[in-house]
Amino acid sequence: MDSSRRQGGIQQLLAAEQEAQHIVNAARNAKMARLKQAKEEAEKEIAEYRAQMEAEFQRKVAESSGDSGANVKRLEQETDMKIQHLKSQAASISNDVVYMLLKHATTVKN
Repeated sequence: MDSSRRQGGIQQLLAAEQEAQHIVNAARNAKMARLKQAKEEAEKEIAEYRAQMEAEFQRKVAESSGDSGANVKRLEQETDMKIQHLKSQAASISNDVVYMLLKHATTVKN
């Protein structure tokens, strides 16, 4: 009777070990499934965020490129105005500059 009791105890231990192994395998499979699901959700969020940022970037590019023509025209006008201002200043003092240069070139110092 003692050996049959031991045999029954061993059988119970083996059954408990198999059951524990099934529980561990089920938990491992559930964990792997959850990780896969989390990865898919993260990839979906990344794709949505990327699309949102791309749309915002395209909007800003469209806004700035629309203004670039106006900016170029404004800069050309400002440049033309500055050139005209410099020409008028040069014209107003050119006689004085020519006089100073002639004076220094023709004056002899001892």
